[in-house]
Formats: sequence, C-alpha cells, structure tokens
Amino acid sequence: MAATRVLVLNSGSSSVKYQLIDMREARGRRRLAVGLVERIGEQTSRLRHTPRDGGTRETTGVIADHDAALKAVAAELARDGLGLDSPDLAAIGHRVVHGGMSFTEPTVIDDTVLAEIERLIPVAPLHNPANLIGIRTARALRPDLPQVAVFDTAFHTTMPESAARYALDTETADAHRIRRYGFHGTSHAYVSRATAQLLGRAPEDVNLIVLHLGNGASASAVRAGRCVDTSMGLTPLEGLVMGTRSGDLDPAVIFHLMRVGGMSADEIDTLLNKKSGLIGLCGDNDMREILRRRGEGDERAKLAFDIYIHRLKKYIGAYYAVLGHVDAVAFTAGVGENAAEVRAAAVAGLEELGLAVDAGRNAVRGDEPRLISPEGSRVAVAVVPTDEEWEIATQTYALVGKDG
Repeated sequence: MAATRVLVLNSGSSSVKYQLIDMREARGRRRLAVGLVERIGEQTSRLRHTPRDGGTRETTGVIADHDAALKAVAAELARDGLGLDSPDLAAIGHRVVHGGMSFTEPTVIDDTVLAEIERLIPVAPLHNPANLIGIRTARALRPDLPQVAVFDTAFHTTMPESAARYALDTETADAHRIRRYGFHGTSHAYVSRATAQLLGRAPEDVNLIVLHLGNGASASAVRAGRCVDTSMGLTPLEGLVMGTRSGDLDPAVIFHLMRVGGMSADEIDTLLNKKSGLIGLCGDNDMREILRRRGEGDERAKLAFDIYIHRLKKYIGAYYAVLGHVDAVAFTAGVGENAAEVRAAAVAGLEELGLAVDAGRNAVRGDEPRLISPEGSRVAVAVVPTDEEWEIATQTYALVGKDG
C-alpha cells in the first residue's frame, strides 16, 4: 500500500509548528497529531504535542536548536507509533514564505532549490532563514524522503504585470527584484476554494474577495480561482493595517524620519514592522482587547478600530472595482473568523454593492464555513476558517504522495 501520510513543518526563527496528516482518500483525510515547539534556544523551551485521540503532552526544558526540536518532535510522534521512520510517511511539506518569481507551485526540494530560497533571503530576512533551517534539519533526519516546499507567494504569481509591478524605473526594479509578491498565499488558496464549495460552485466559476485578518493581514482579489491582485507587496508590510505593521504608507515618510527624525534604516524598519499598526495607534495589537476598550469608551482604541476598518473598506471597494463582479467576500484567520464587530463594520454602508451581514448569523461562532449575509443577498458574505497546514499537506501529497 502506498504511503499516505504527510508531515507539515512550519519553522520559525524560534519555533516549529507541525501536523501529521493522513491523506488516505478512502477514509478521508484526518489529523494524526499536531504540535508546537516554541522558545527554541531558551531555558524555557516548550513542546506541546496532541495526538489524534487527545491528551495533550507538554514538556519543558532547554531545546538548543532546530535539530534538537525536530528530534524531539520525532520522539513524540514515535511514542504514538507515528515515527519519522514509518513506511506510511510519504513526504514532509515545508512552509516557505518567499519564493519570488522562481517558484510558482509546490516544489520538491533539492540543493538547487535550497540555493534559490537562500538567494531570496534579502527580500524575506525574517522568514526564509528559519524556513531553511527547518528544511535542512528535516533532510538530515530523513534524506531518503521527498521534501516539498510550499510557498506563501506562489498563489499570487498569477497576478498580471499591471498589478504586480510598481511604477519604478524598470531597470532598477528588475535589478533588485522589486515587485509585488504577496503573502498568506496558502491561506488565500485554501479559503478561495472552500468559499466556492460553500457556494456550491466550482472555483473557476466565481469571483471572490478574500480577507485574511490576523495579526498579519492581507486581502486578495480572486477571479476564477486565480489571484489577480493582493494587498501585500515586496514584503508583508504593505496593505492593510495590521497588529504591529503600518500597512500602506507614503514612502516619503521614511525619508522624513531619516532627515528630520535622525532615524536609521534599521530603526525605521523596526518602527514600521513592530511598533506601528494597531499597537502603535493604541498600545494593543489584540483585537479582542481593542474591542473591549472601545466598548468602554476608550478614544485611542476607537480611533485604532476606525483606521483599521477604513483601510479594510477601501480594499474591499478597490478589489470590487478590479473584479467588476463579485460573488462573495470571505473573512478568515483569527480576527476575520472571530470578530463579528469587524465583519459588520467592514461592509457597513456598502449595501449598494450588494454587501450586508445578517446580525443573527454574524453573531454565531463556529469552526465550519458559513454564510453571514442575509438570505438572497446579491453578494454572499462568508466566514471560512483557514487551514494552511491542510493546504500544505494537500499540495505536497498531490505532488509526490500518489507516486509513493
């Protein structure tokens, strides 16, 4: 019998998220284990592991590096009879944030692929190095097993040049690979297909606006299953107001901060990526806390919420114009899935575009895709929980699993 399991690894600078998923069609896909290793390299490292039957196990202590982290993960899986040496393991799928224009689809990893991911570090300095560490460690543990890179940017490579290019001098832009790449692609891909399914239609038959609203946030315009525009750009800084990122900004602000504020490039980078957005506006980047403070009359929280919604509504309108016709708007990720007030405010006043939410439906919480627009609405409004690990497993298995 062919191997049917895929181990999904998402390696951060000091963490590793993982899921082991059985892709067997006859029995339906199912998660066999999920877990997280965090604070790698610290005295307070922690591993949380939950097998399919529940009963989370947690261990703490020093986990020195990613090699030790993956070995600890392998040991936890082995305790459940799911070790990395299992013949049922078809492949390991890795999240890689930036694939540039080199990678437009999931790719089996070899030395050439690794070198290209490394070459892209200057445009993803916070993410690609950690992704590479996870890949190299996993390859060392199972050199015989196919390892697949699934790129956050891949879904957005279908954007036309009119959307992907900045109005910069062409030679300069090309020399430094400056263009709009987009991120959260695995989430946008998963949600766009799941939304079409919710509508009972094929992805190629619908136009969608997907709003991935978490601490990081991005929007995409999806025509017939293909991305035609997205809010993030060369880096994940562009676009919507986020938890700690500014989103869209007049580029001259940077020059002003250098010349008048005496700030260095690194200081400005930290300001825009870690000290701006919601946390810069009101001191909180957790939307739940902002909503609580807003409800109590806190003016800073109210202003932060209003700025967040204003930017979000602008993108909904812009992508409606790009698409010409919209079948659905889908909210996803932590804020999009859980903050009913954000969803209601984002479409308030857009009734002329066919957008509205039903208050009762919008108030319902759940883990399944659902419509929150009134019955008979011209444009559906949906909440579609994202599942990036599932998407990575699906793309990985489609590439290598059936040949295993």
